[in-house]
Amino acid sequence: MVNFRLAQPAMIPSPATQGRMIVALDDSINPKSGRKIFGCGHFHDHAAKTNRSSYPWSQCIVAIGLLKQVKSRWACLPLDFRFYMMQKDIKAQSVTAKRQGKVLPFENKMSQAATMIAGIREYFQQSILVVTDSWFGNNGLWSRIDRGGEGCVDLLSRMRTNSMLYGFPPLSTAKRPAGRPRKYGACLGSVGDCAVRWKDKAQTYTVFLYGKTRHVQAYSQAVMVKTMKCPIRVVWVYRKTRYVALMTTDMTLSVEQIIEYYGARWKIEAGFKEIKQEIGSSQSQVRNADSVSNHLNFCMMATTLTWIYADRLKNVPDRRHKIRGRAGFAFSDVRRIITEAALRPDFHTVCPAPAKTPQKSFVKTLLRMVA
Repeated sequence: MVNFRLAQPAMIPSPATQGRMIVALDDSINPKSGRKIFGCGHFHDHAAKTNRSSYPWSQCIVAIGLLKQVKSRWACLPLDFRFYMMQKDIKAQSVTAKRQGKVLPFENKMSQAATMIAGIREYFQQSILVVTDSWFGNNGLWSRIDRGGEGCVDLLSRMRTNSMLYGFPPLSTAKRPAGRPRKYGACLGSVGDCAVRWKDKAQTYTVFLYGKTRHVQAYSQAVMVKTMKCPIRVVWVYRKTRYVALMTTDMTLSVEQIIEYYGARWKIEAGFKEIKQEIGSSQSQVRNADSVSNHLNFCMMATTLTWIYADRLKNVPDRRHKIRGRAGFAFSDVRRIITEAALRPDFHTVCPAPAKTPQKSFVKTLLRMVA
């Protein structure tokens, strides 16, 4: 059986951005209706509307994707995923937690994310910058990836307002009593306290953010945090009445890069919508564990191949449905171009029409494309 998740990256042209792989990490739920569908459970939906259940019957998917600029816009190309299952369902030996009649072992989201990051690092043999939200951007994931593995992996995430920041320990040549040297300096206060204290020091930066060149007010400071046990760079991005605090373990990143890369993280949210709604993952109601995994693999493969096709086009696709403030093309525009190309008379030169079984030929063509 072909591992589509590892076969896709071989086709991606220039996956690195400025010498490193930038990947987005997040989790999402995929609502289902069948009661015996593999991986299903009552997972909490933090974005549920008031007229919907906060714990819908759904699958919880932890996914990781490559953030890459395609024709001057950021896109997320799915690379790998894991089904997260609650420990209580595994202990109860629920039918939704079984594969081929055997109950799967429990693995939390942090361990699943670390396994996927390690696999991508081993495959590409390049340094990786993991961009994620504050739920993953902490010591729970940082400790599981060996705290960066000698600089091979770095984190970029949003910070919580109550996280405490510390300065660097003082460099003193004076003789001091026996004991271990200090690891942290004076306490600077929480992220929220520092945001208020240093707002007057903010400077204007020009950043490519959300498809446009924007001017933002930001202030940067290198600090220490006890949870990560390493130096980090914190960037406070100020708006009219609010602020956003970003942190990274890569001290070489500029303020503009930190803001732009975290802004590109939203593309994994758009990627979930593309997989579930436009490709059709949410419409599938297959029950078997292998069928569920294979269908999601094909959905992610189709999404990645669509963006690869867009990256290899000579001209930038036009946006069919014009929206104020959005000049870049959408995922649906690339799908329309692929559909038009498939309906041309010369399409059989790429996918030759077989004499007997067209379905097998189509599958062989897909396998040849990802091999």
